[in-house]
Amino acid sequence: MDEIEKEKIAALPSQLLVTTICHPMEYAKVLIQLGYEPMAPRRSTTLFGRPAMILPNVFQYIKYIKTQDGFFGCYRGLSARVLGLIASSQLSAKAIHACGIDLPEITDPPNIVNDEEPKVEDYIKLGRRDLIMHAASVIVSYPFHVVSVRMMASFIGKEEEYSSLIGAIVSIYRDDGIRGFFHGIIPKLLGDLTCVAATAVMAYYVNKYLVKTKDLRYYTVPLLTFVTSTITYPLVVVSTCMAVAGCSLKAGNPPLMPVYPSWQTCWRDLLRNKQHKRGSSLIFRYYIAPIAVLQ
Repeated sequence: MDEIEKEKIAALPSQLLVTTICHPMEYAKVLIQLGYEPMAPRRSTTLFGRPAMILPNVFQYIKYIKTQDGFFGCYRGLSARVLGLIASSQLSAKAIHACGIDLPEITDPPNIVNDEEPKVEDYIKLGRRDLIMHAASVIVSYPFHVVSVRMMASFIGKEEEYSSLIGAIVSIYRDDGIRGFFHGIIPKLLGDLTCVAATAVMAYYVNKYLVKTKDLRYYTVPLLTFVTSTITYPLVVVSTCMAVAGCSLKAGNPPLMPVYPSWQTCWRDLLRNKQHKRGSSLIFRYYIAPIAVLQ
């Protein structure tokens, strides 16, 4: 566990830097996932020349946020994201240890990036390790994720109580108690763990039958992670919506968002309205009119 913690501490500064730089894009993406479109779509064409209504891209969205809240307003919710990243880095290994999980592959993971014939046992061990560590990381950091999402969502209704980190924490606890900090965690875990498991399975077969050299195998897992995360992306949208659904924010209540009694209901509603992938494309964004609003 000490080795894992040292590795995460060493990687933390670069992660914090990237998170800070990219936060305005993440901010706009969260608002898009919530279905907030303050700028009207305009007539244009698709890449194939078909008529379509397109929505502003992420950079135009960020520009709109800046005109409303100024430059520093583009970093609403960053403080909670940073705390979540630190919590994930510092507490994941401790949470695993506290649960009594003591698998050898956690501290000494098998090396699957080599020129040898892939062994299914190594991929099972590595997949199990990644599942446990990823689950722990999500659980310990998720309360900060909810705080961050609600702080960003407060841009929609201009709720002052969510303008600060402490104010957001107090508001969430007042509205929903401790459970409020875990709204939407089930689809988040389901999506992330499915991504990890599917990547491990696909990596084994790709490295066994298609990629034979060590140099190319370095890229197998990152590329497959991109593919599987694209497939499981709708669960990210569901998680984001459930993080604010039914709370005191204007963004989480009708007419901006239906009343979702469960994440499964949210999933079905988004799927029916073809809104389950909103935010997956940040440059070419096409408008799809919703069928109906669930009450």
